[in-house]
Amino acid sequence: MKQKLLLLIAVFFGVIAFVLTYQQIQREKIKIRGQAITSKLIRLTVTKNPGDKIEEDDIAPYTETRIKSTAVFSRVIPWKNRAQIIGREVDSYIAKGTVLQYDDLKAASRRVFGLNANIKSGMRAKAIAVDSISALSYLVRPDDRVDIIGTFRFPEMRGEKDWDTITLTILQNVRIIATGNQWGRKSGSSGTRRRSYSSVTLELSPSDVEIVEFASQKGRLSLSLRNNEDAAEVNNLKSVYFRSLKKYLDDKSRKNNANSQ
Repeated sequence: MKQKLLLLIAVFFGVIAFVLTYQQIQREKIKIRGQAITSKLIRLTVTKNPGDKIEEDDIAPYTETRIKSTAVFSRVIPWKNRAQIIGREVDSYIAKGTVLQYDDLKAASRRVFGLNANIKSGMRAKAIAVDSISALSYLVRPDDRVDIIGTFRFPEMRGEKDWDTITLTILQNVRIIATGNQWGRKSGSSGTRRRSYSSVTLELSPSDVEIVEFASQKGRLSLSLRNNEDAAEVNNLKSVYFRSLKKYLDDKSRKNNANSQ
């Protein structure tokens, strides 16, 4: 009888210990879940050897749940930063399916990223304000070529109605680097949905930057879109003012009358 009682007591305390242990495990699980975060990371879809560059088709998103780290800097690369690694060289052999870390990549020059990498050596980027009309209903896209047209009123010509306002081509065959905050060839692809913007960024020589800056302060600038294969400059352009416009229209009228006779 005494042995049975001791056995029952042992079973009772064993059950209590099991329940307490189970509850403690559950509490730890809940605590761990509270510290866990789900992150979208970058995983390689191909194997890379040292010196190979990361291409856009070489990566894919990978979702992983991890315990929150107390470290200030995480070695893994989040998917949202994928644009920063395109074109980077890998530092060592990386197998297909590996989750990329910053340590896997060679150090990059600051010139690799950003708009400045899209500017040719010796040239400068200069933004000008545009609207729907001056930007051809926002059809101008990065890497397009344009002529810059300016219309001005000359202070010293006020009162001379034939001369006080003039329109002329300031620069020809200027490359558009960006429209608003969109830049690069993919921003200008035909499949991209058209969006409005309030500025375009031009690629200019340092001296042309001064001309455009002055002209933008003194008059209204607009863009004339070119065929990208047409790089020729037109040398016989004439500035247009009231008297020249009237002469042009009169000459055109006389030619039309002569042809109709």
